[in-house]
Amino acid sequence: MKRAVVLTLLVSVGAVSAVVRAMQAPAQGDQPKVVEVEKLKDNLYMLKGGGGNTAVFVTTKGVVVVDTKLAGWGQPILDKIKTITDKPVTTIINTHTHGDHTGSNSFFGSSVDVVAHENTKANMEKMDAFKADPTGLPKKTYKDTLSLFSGPDRIDLYYFGAGHTNGDAWIVFPELRVMHAGDIFSGRNLPLIDVNNGGSASAFPQTLTRAANGIKDVDTIITGHSTTLPFSALQEYASFNEQFLTWARAQQKAGRSVDDAAAAYTPSATFQGYTIQPDRVKRNVQIVYDEARR
Repeated sequence: MKRAVVLTLLVSVGAVSAVVRAMQAPAQGDQPKVVEVEKLKDNLYMLKGGGGNTAVFVTTKGVVVVDTKLAGWGQPILDKIKTITDKPVTTIINTHTHGDHTGSNSFFGSSVDVVAHENTKANMEKMDAFKADPTGLPKKTYKDTLSLFSGPDRIDLYYFGAGHTNGDAWIVFPELRVMHAGDIFSGRNLPLIDVNNGGSASAFPQTLTRAANGIKDVDTIITGHSTTLPFSALQEYASFNEQFLTWARAQQKAGRSVDDAAAAYTPSATFQGYTIQPDRVKRNVQIVYDEARR
């Protein structure tokens, strides 16, 4: 019995690892690196393309970049920033460890302050890219909350628990009432849960709910890979993930296999607009089953 549990856990971990590696792989060939800009506020922009959504926050003294996309995208990011402001990049904040969000950290050099949750720093230190070049590793970390700068430049960082990884940062620009959620809210879809980096299916809904209840005075969310969404979408997303978790646990209790459960999954009518990736359904069911056996 124990061998079976270990085997299913290894299969689940391997599948997630493969997806994460695919997300982190740099683009091949001579494809042009195109960064699209969406202006959210007078001094806040979202850059799309080349990995996760990047936020560019222009402060009094310099530019704060949230997430640096895949390796090789530093110059396109910087080129686009120069069309917005002539101020230098002074700070990078990483929402989590994955290479499509941290891949171009080192491009910006050692003079830039890199900030992340303490678990994210530990996860980044295990990555081959940062073993080869530690320049882009975080210099400043936090455990629960951290505030950077003051007045209209203030940025508040929160941590509410494991979900996508065990170091997902919630980054709030309070003067602008905007938050960057990274991949703990990548969009209206089933989440990728990276168990290798501490992600958890059973903790995911609870973490989302704590964030929805604990963060105040935010109107707009920058998602990890999708469009911006209203803050009310966060509680909806928590409910979606809670419903999935409750359903998967019931499938396991009824003795259904992962394959049978995954094949039968259909979200309720409330969430019909969500993207449901069949391979992710199966993977997340497997993670729920594995976590229940521990």
